[in-house]
Amino acid sequence: MSNPRDFLRAKTGHDSSKVSFVELFFDLVFVFAITQLSHLLIGHFSAVGAVQTLMLLLAVWWVWIFTAWVTNWLDPEKIHVRCAVLVMMVVGLILSASVPEAFGKRGLAFAGAYVLMQVGRCLFFLWAVRGHENLTRNFQRILTWFIVSGLFWLGGAFLNDSSQMAAWAVALAIELISPSAGFHVPGLGKSSSTEWEVSGHHIAERCGLFIIIALGESILVTGATFSSLEWTWPVIAAFGASLIGSIALWWIYFDTASEAGSHQISQSENPGRLARLSYTYLHLFLVAGIILTAVADEFVLAHPSGHCDGKVIGSLLGGAGTYLLGNLLFKRSIGDHFPPSHLVGLGLLLLLWPVSGHLSPWMLSSATTVVLIIVAAWEKRSRCG
Repeated sequence: MSNPRDFLRAKTGHDSSKVSFVELFFDLVFVFAITQLSHLLIGHFSAVGAVQTLMLLLAVWWVWIFTAWVTNWLDPEKIHVRCAVLVMMVVGLILSASVPEAFGKRGLAFAGAYVLMQVGRCLFFLWAVRGHENLTRNFQRILTWFIVSGLFWLGGAFLNDSSQMAAWAVALAIELISPSAGFHVPGLGKSSSTEWEVSGHHIAERCGLFIIIALGESILVTGATFSSLEWTWPVIAAFGASLIGSIALWWIYFDTASEAGSHQISQSENPGRLARLSYTYLHLFLVAGIILTAVADEFVLAHPSGHCDGKVIGSLLGGAGTYLLGNLLFKRSIGDHFPPSHLVGLGLLLLLWPVSGHLSPWMLSSATTVVLIIVAAWEKRSRCG
């Protein structure tokens, strides 16, 4: 039988923490998941639809980020670990396919796939690291929390409407507070972030790649919609604003934040705490902002002329604002300061709000893109200066 430590990543050298091809293959499922979430919000753009989409986004993100943590410790090049990731990928595809009807006829499929991924991954990890006291005890606590939340996931799948949402909200609340609570379990104690021996470079790269996935989904939605429309000047203008806006979103994160975050967490005395805050929690704002922006691009391309309605205004300004807020909080967590460019950008978006109803969708999209360009250019100049 293999030594349990054979499954752990080697902790020597930069290359030992690189993202493996099987991890990238696994991430393809989440391209589909992000697309499903965008389409769900497009088809149900209301207060209830927004809450349901947010809940499913939290679930999708949570199952992905915990897998990223596991492959931060376990070596995906080992055959057992690789097979486990591929099994997770298959179950993840069922999860993603269930998203449109998760609050309907496929609620049990979604909840079952989700619980199977969370609980099954913990059980595999416990088998893989048996004999490693710290990791074993840590994941015994995590498993306990996931079993408790899993009861609400599965129970909620048999309920209807608001009762299902309430049960799943409790499940998400349990899981979201668990890392901050140190996964405390009576009799098993509490985990300390200093015990989480993470590879900073790996976790930063994994989260950066997820941002790429979300941005790629946004571009796919924009390109697919644009190709099916008649190319009038308003449509072309809306397409140009959407595409340039996506480039600005990429620039704001990857020109400064991504590299700085990777460096900061690699040098941190407590990388586990920084990874928990900066990557496990704060990156959610970035992904949510990108999904909202993709929804906005779809609305604007479908009707680029006329006056903006609530859907266009909320998704355009809300998407850009959520993304900038996420970047601001992330950069604050890794740099101990609030970047003034992001504060100004958020202020400009607020100024656009009262006049947005008088603008056509493509004009508001263009104005939002200009704000993002200003932030990106300011950040670039600050970095060079």
